[in-house]
Amino acid sequence: MKRKKDLSTVSFIAIAYGTLSLLAILCLLPFWLIVSGSFTAENEIIGEGFKIWPKELSIDAYKAVFTNPEQILRAYWVTIWITAAGTFLGLFLTSMAGYVLARKDFKYRNAVSFFMYFTTLFSGGLIPWYILIVKYLSWKDSYLAMLVPGLLSAWNIILMKNFMKSIPDSIIESARIDGANDFTIYSRLILPLSTPGLATIGLFLALGYWNDWFTANIFITTESKYPLQFFLYKILANAAVLRTDIAANLSAVNFKAPAETLKMAVAVVVTGPIVLLYPFVQKYFVKGLTIGAVKG
Repeated sequence: MKRKKDLSTVSFIAIAYGTLSLLAILCLLPFWLIVSGSFTAENEIIGEGFKIWPKELSIDAYKAVFTNPEQILRAYWVTIWITAAGTFLGLFLTSMAGYVLARKDFKYRNAVSFFMYFTTLFSGGLIPWYILIVKYLSWKDSYLAMLVPGLLSAWNIILMKNFMKSIPDSIIESARIDGANDFTIYSRLILPLSTPGLATIGLFLALGYWNDWFTANIFITTESKYPLQFFLYKILANAAVLRTDIAANLSAVNFKAPAETLKMAVAVVVTGPIVLLYPFVQKYFVKGLTIGAVKG
C-alpha cells in the first residue's frame, strides 16, 4: 500500500529535481556548444560567434581531421593500447604498493610512506627526467617513454593505501589462519574488496594516459608512433600555419583551413571515447575517493 506524500515532501522533490536538472543543463551546455561548433560553417563562427543551433551545417572540420584516415586510426590504436596497458599495469603496481604500505606488520612502512610523500612536495624537474629517459634508459622515440613514467604516482599509492586500511584486519587474520599466503590474501580477498578504490584510480590512470600529449611531444619523433592527442595537436598547428597570409599567398588556391571549427572537431574526436568510461565507474567513484582521502 502506497503512502500518500505530504505537500512539503512533494515540494522538496520538485525543487531538488528542478535544481539538478538545471545544473545538468549548465554542465552539458559547454559540451553541446563544442559539438554544434564543430558542425558550423567557419564564416558563421567568425561573423556571429558560437551558437546552440547553427544556421548552416558544415562538415569541413571533420574532413580536415580525417584527411588521412589511416593516420587517425593508427593514432587511435596507439592511444588505446597505451591507455589499456598503462591502466592495467598501473592498477596492479599501485594496488600492490598500497597493500604493502597498509599492512601494519611491514616494518618500514612509515619510512617508505614519508619518502613517497616527500616526492609530492619536491621533484627532480623536467631536465633530469629528460636526461634519465633519453641518456640512461635510451627510451627516446620508444613507447616505453609514454607508458612507464605514468604507471605509479605517490598520490595514487597513498589513496589506495588509505582505502585498504579501511578493510578490517580480522579478514586478513582469518585467511592467514586458514593457511593463505600473502599473495592469495592480496588477490582473493583484498582486490575484490577494493573495487571502489580500483575503479577510482583506474579512471585517473586512464584519463592521464588518454589526455597525455606532452610526453609524445618531447620523446616521440616517428610520426607512426604519435598518440591521438599529439597527432591532432599537430593538425591544429598545421591549420594555424595555413591560415597565415604568407601561406595563403604561397598556395595555388586561396585555401583557408577551418581553424575555429577544427578546434571543436578535434575536441569531439578526442573526448568522445573516454567519456564512455564514466558510466561504468560512476557508482564506485565517490565511495572510492572519499574513503581513500579521509582516512589518514
